[in-house]
Amino acid sequence: MSGIEDVLRAGPAEATGRDRLDETVTEQADHEGLVDVAWTEEDTPIGHIVLAATEKGLVTISYRDADATLAVLAAKVSPRVLELPRRLDAARHQLDEYFAGERTEFDLPLDLALSAGFRRKVLRHLGRVPYGEVVTYKDLAVKAGSPAASRAVGTTMATNPIPIVLPCHRVIRTGGDLGGYGGGLDAKRALLALEGGASPLF
Repeated sequence: MSGIEDVLRAGPAEATGRDRLDETVTEQADHEGLVDVAWTEEDTPIGHIVLAATEKGLVTISYRDADATLAVLAAKVSPRVLELPRRLDAARHQLDEYFAGERTEFDLPLDLALSAGFRRKVLRHLGRVPYGEVVTYKDLAVKAGSPAASRAVGTTMATNPIPIVLPCHRVIRTGGDLGGYGGGLDAKRALLALEGGASPLF
């Protein structure tokens, strides 16, 4: 096992915390195929986000801080996590287009490793909710084949690992109440306003 791999296997605290590996080591680790999860940070019109991807695709867009997000990725996906912004270029570009009002659908491979079972099934249906439309928690429960599971759908929305791309902001309560949102209700309102024809957020 190489010294670089030793550091990666030690987890984010060593490899991706506030004291980051230098660029040469990062590139070498990437070249040697030692990185299972690449991540980067981005400022958006609705707040700061952390993006991460595996070889399968985008695995998270998180409103939490980097350290908390990386800890989850290390525990649930792989400890071999490293900051490699260029691996997220496509996702960042599409998000920029979305916030500028130039994109209504995302074309990105996704990795649902952070969800399983019923939650994963619900997320697949969530991904089909069209731009500019809203559905209720009950609607999604019905689509997922469990009409009485509105509460479970709500939990799925609260733990959605890839918000915006999997548009949990388009899910509201029966009666029109917005419900909750991981990025905060102001962010949810802004996303719905954008998709409703309001001025682009950039």
